[in-house]
Amino acid sequence: RMVRSRGLEPPRVAPQRPQRCASTNSATTALVSFEAKAPYKAHLPLCEAPNTSYMRAVMHNFPPVEWAVSDSPVSYEEALAFMEARARAIREDGAPELVWFLEHPPLYTAGTSARLEDLRDPARFPVFDAGRGGQYTYHGPGQRVAYVMLDLTARGRDVRAFVQNLEKWIITALASFNVEAGPRDGRIGVWVDRTQAGGPLREDKIAAIGVRLKRWVSFHGISLNVEPDLEHFTGITPCGIADPRYGVTSLADLGIPASMADADIALRDAFEAVFDSALSPVPAPLQLTA
Repeated sequence: RMVRSRGLEPPRVAPQRPQRCASTNSATTALVSFEAKAPYKAHLPLCEAPNTSYMRAVMHNFPPVEWAVSDSPVSYEEALAFMEARARAIREDGAPELVWFLEHPPLYTAGTSARLEDLRDPARFPVFDAGRGGQYTYHGPGQRVAYVMLDLTARGRDVRAFVQNLEKWIITALASFNVEAGPRDGRIGVWVDRTQAGGPLREDKIAAIGVRLKRWVSFHGISLNVEPDLEHFTGITPCGIADPRYGVTSLADLGIPASMADADIALRDAFEAVFDSALSPVPAPLQLTA
């Protein structure tokens, strides 16, 4: 149940009744950590069929967004501190919005719904409390992380539309590599159907989504598996999904020899199309190796 208080407004929804994740069609499913002035917080489970025309109406014709790319791995603690400071500056000082592409050294992050039993190998890599929505996630070399610091007050204050656009961003970028992907009911992220003809169901997750909103400014974001070591995911139950029919994949695992630069171009172009905002290159805020 969402907590309502001064400074915490319920998100506006599309002009249709949300579904309860029981439908069999493609739907948005995500857990967003939403925070107003302390101590009020809400973790919003979202599930409704996408409404593309409404999303376009909400997010339309915005000024350029700064875009930074870090060339070397960035420590998670430093990145988190920077995101929180930048989100505060956007909210309080009118700083420009920012999309930040980076990689982390190998690590696991725990979202607000993480269960201890899903951390299978706690001694393998450092584990960080992320504060974002979701459960356990792996980050490491070969995975493009995109942190998204956007002002949702200026973009319609619609949490569902925002999450749907994050999904559409990934899906559009993957389409440039001829990868057909999409969301699934009850499973956060973006998935690829790898079911063989006549065989049992098999779907693999290629991208994760986990965001936090603080007084309507977002941070955290998405991660796309370009060419990470997929064995590193075995130290956790990714996003709490233990069903053996569902695994993890990457562009390399799908046989697509894409470089990180190729992925960046695809993500850049897709972001500009989906969020209707040009990305303006700026120097990377951090280049610190953990």
